[in-house]
Amino acid sequence: MENKKAPSFIFGTIAIILGWTLFKHFDFKNLSFEKPWLDGLYMVVFMLSIYILVKNNKKRAEK
Repeated sequence: MENKKAPSFIFGTIAIILGWTLFKHFDFKNLSFEKPWLDGLYMVVFMLSIYILVKNNKKRAEK
């Protein structure tokens, strides 16, 4: 009787916050980020959270 929705909610929240932050930090005129190293870290964590969300969704669909 485990609660499987908690990880999805947490990683979904992380993905939304980091996605919005990356969007705000991106300069569309110069096609660059304000803080490249920090935004690179944000991008890695954003992609990881999206990967985990997709992986959990596929696993849930198989059951």
